[in-house]
Amino acid sequence: MKSLARSLLVAASLAWLASCAGPGATPRSEPAPLSRPQAEAIVASPDRSDADRKNDVRRKPVDMLVFVAPRPGMVVVDIVAGGGYTSELLARAVAPTGRVYSQTSRGPSATLAERTKKPTGANIVPFAQPLDNPTPTALAPASVDLVTLMFNYHDLGAANVDRARMNAAIFAALKPGGSYVVADHSGRVGTGISESATLHRVEETLVRREVEAAGFRLAAEGTFLRNPADPRDREEPDPPQPKDEFVLRFVKP
Repeated sequence: MKSLARSLLVAASLAWLASCAGPGATPRSEPAPLSRPQAEAIVASPDRSDADRKNDVRRKPVDMLVFVAPRPGMVVVDIVAGGGYTSELLARAVAPTGRVYSQTSRGPSATLAERTKKPTGANIVPFAQPLDNPTPTALAPASVDLVTLMFNYHDLGAANVDRARMNAAIFAALKPGGSYVVADHSGRVGTGISESATLHRVEETLVRREVEAAGFRLAAEGTFLRNPADPRDREEPDPPQPKDEFVLRFVKP
């Protein structure tokens, strides 16, 4: 009898919840990742700076945003944020409820600080933290949705950063299923990270190996910045042409 009564109570409770939801109600779900038309609208925003638009020619931000796949409400950490070019694009994509934490080692640059004063940068949170532990200490472990490191992994070599510790810290900060996106200038086979201070390049296989060693799984490779004709033997290719650049998305299982 007690078992029957309990079952009836559960059934009644579920029926009451369904009636409260109203007819035609659907279960709540996460917002969809950014679509190409949405990315195009962000990049075309009339309030973006001329400097950022000039950078767009090289960085292909529409393709990058679609590949990174931010969603409204996400918690994002942009490592080595610099002047905030990527941080602002991501801030627009995760608005109005999402946050972008922009990491620098010595405090925000003037350009990054200026971005936070604009309505579109109100959800950018600059913070200073060493690169071997580059996520905000105020955030709980496994609470970050997305981490980006754009064209600066190679600099970790010249800066003598403990990359294994850094990647482990990023892994711990991300939620299961969270993404870690790394883009950089391709180095030649066999050079590893040895040319970080001279050619400002890094070998892609080294990045893959080091990030996967932290527990990540390679989920996707973006080809939109590839240039197989780049000999990769100089900082700026000769004859002049775009650099060969890789974009990798890793996922925390």
